[in-house]
Amino acid sequence: MTMRIPTSQDRWRARAFWTVLVSILWVQSARAEDPWRLEEAISSPGWLSVSGQFRARYETLDGQFRAGGSGGDQALALQTLLAVEADVGWAKFGIELQDSRVYLDDAGTPLTTSIVNPADVLQLYGELDLDGAFGQPEASLTLGRQTVSIGSRRVIERVEFANVIFAYTGAYWHSRNARGDEWHVVYVSPVGRLPGDRASIGRNDVSGDEEQWGRRFWGLQYRRADVFGDAFPDTSAEIAFYGLKERDTGAVATPNRDYLQPGLRLFREPAMSMIDFDVEGAYRTGSRRQTSAAADVRDLDVDAWTLHAHVGYTFDHPWRIRASLDYDYASGDDAPGDGSFGRYERLFGARRTDLGNTGIHGPLSPENIDAPGFRIEFASTSRLDGRVAYKAARLASSRDSWTVAGVSDPSGQSGRFIGHAIDGRIRYWVIPASLRMEFGASLLMKGRFASEAPNAPRKGDAAFLYGQFVQTF
Repeated sequence: MTMRIPTSQDRWRARAFWTVLVSILWVQSARAEDPWRLEEAISSPGWLSVSGQFRARYETLDGQFRAGGSGGDQALALQTLLAVEADVGWAKFGIELQDSRVYLDDAGTPLTTSIVNPADVLQLYGELDLDGAFGQPEASLTLGRQTVSIGSRRVIERVEFANVIFAYTGAYWHSRNARGDEWHVVYVSPVGRLPGDRASIGRNDVSGDEEQWGRRFWGLQYRRADVFGDAFPDTSAEIAFYGLKERDTGAVATPNRDYLQPGLRLFREPAMSMIDFDVEGAYRTGSRRQTSAAADVRDLDVDAWTLHAHVGYTFDHPWRIRASLDYDYASGDDAPGDGSFGRYERLFGARRTDLGNTGIHGPLSPENIDAPGFRIEFASTSRLDGRVAYKAARLASSRDSWTVAGVSDPSGQSGRFIGHAIDGRIRYWVIPASLRMEFGASLLMKGRFASEAPNAPRKGDAAFLYGQFVQTF
């Protein structure tokens, strides 16, 4: 494998970062174990909550899998969050600021607005307390700019590992009854992260984010708790309908997607000495255009689907070891150019939970993928936990693209096997609920498609390492 040779300045910055990190962890671990909280330090009144988080993560990638990539890569990703919320009884009003920057990168680093978004308003909302409405003991309606996570978070989520958290502007209803059933109703427009050009992103330029009013996302989900009662306890079921409607505006060009997506989920949460499982599937229909170009006016029929399934068991052991088998599938476009679109696309949902570390790595996504695997997890104490996972990753369709990498072979002659993906992490609370450090690694051992497709980089396997600390205040 060929790795980009760091400059002396790169080495100095990386060494300085890790020196500061180790020093902070050593000093903090020697202090009292009570977490430090900003709202206590400023003696905020009881109706006002003030909180925040700072995260610093160093990532390094040896080898490339993306089309056009060469050598290795590195990045120092910094994320700062500050949230203020006022509780006036019948409502809460909040604002959250986000600052996400990257350093130590170069011209070849795959930077996007998912990694860089300096100095902006992540949330600005009002949450109405509607307990008792429509017979629901717990109910709320949130209006304004906000983050949203629903159910498994495979469709829409507030991301955790990504350096930039996505936001939406609109309305979100959530209610829960006495037996634990839940309703989620959402109607929002995504917030576009600006600036969007590669040069500005690389310079960490500041520009206010703007709502993409030409794009509307809506969803309706119902969760039934303990759906089988005593016959099969602690099992929940969900039924959901989601939709996306787009039109071009002067500021944002879209592929004019018009989607309807019904889905079902059946799951049981992990518990000691119990079998757990999660089966979730969705079908997508509607229309879209092949590209976002203004000259592309041909509507394609959409026919796509996805499935996630896993089954696991948690052993009665002090380390709470859990072993599981899993499978992820998302359809690909078997016949590009035939007037239909068969690829399932990830919209606003999670991928790290099921498919491994992301950052400047992240080779797997729920798009044109067929990937069985397994994972082993442990939580030896309330402070320490870890996991290791494996995926045998293939394309669902050999003629469609490996979307994250931008690698494709329309002839289908390069086969379907992307490669063996191994992924792991370990986390430790230096100070409980306050300072956590985390280290992780991933390895993509390339298969035939990732090695032989016409535009695949001939750079061998891709190895990814990261180390981070998170200070919650």
